[in-house]
Amino acid sequence: MGSPYSSNPQKSRGRLFFEEESAFRSAFQRDRDRIIHSSAFRRLKHKTQVFIEHEGDYFRTRLTHSIEVAQVARTIAGVLGLNSALTETVALAHDLGHPPFGHTGEDALNDLMAPFGGFDHNAQALRIVTMLERHYADFDGLNLTWETLEGIAKHNGPVTGELPYALAEYNEQHDLELTSHASAEAQVAALADDIAYNSHDLHDGLRAGLFSLEELSKMSILEDCFREVDRKYPALDEERRAHETLRRFFGVMV
Repeated sequence: MGSPYSSNPQKSRGRLFFEEESAFRSAFQRDRDRIIHSSAFRRLKHKTQVFIEHEGDYFRTRLTHSIEVAQVARTIAGVLGLNSALTETVALAHDLGHPPFGHTGEDALNDLMAPFGGFDHNAQALRIVTMLERHYADFDGLNLTWETLEGIAKHNGPVTGELPYALAEYNEQHDLELTSHASAEAQVAALADDIAYNSHDLHDGLRAGLFSLEELSKMSILEDCFREVDRKYPALDEERRAHETLRRFFGVMV
């Protein structure tokens, strides 16, 4: 049974350019698949999450992070009775606009672009899916549904104040109601982002030697997880102890 707050693909507000409906997939499922097959999504594999890509094949990239966010978002959406396809789509797309070198790269690019209105990764993500992806004969972009575009633009909350140029430009032709809250699915995708990086940054930090397992065990938010693992597996090696503990922490956050 779906939640009354769930987005119904059969009642979608549609796409900017008309397309016939698919016989096999809902509107939101098509959006998800278009994101997965986009050039921008593939390029995320070379973009920094926290550790730069060439430091090793263990650390998360923007691509693996986005996949983990989508998994968390899909799980939460299922529990809450929301539309899992829309939730997953927004989660997969949420970092499409990030430049290389993580937030440091975004800050540098924002400084360089200051004379032209600066740089905002959420606005860039919208620009990618509405203009820069060019695979279709009839339109630029991916021609995603209104609900997906709204989620990409507003998953972190209403957009107020002076709008980034790319966002303002698109919103003139396709009103995304930027000052209101996004769908429940988009809000879940945003929470899933926080859950995923709070978990995997600890994994990656341990692997990089930035802190020790002993230091983590002294964090109040992790104490119960460590206590449960140590009680159940008193002779566990450190690597498995770390994974078992952080796995439980991940579950607590979800």
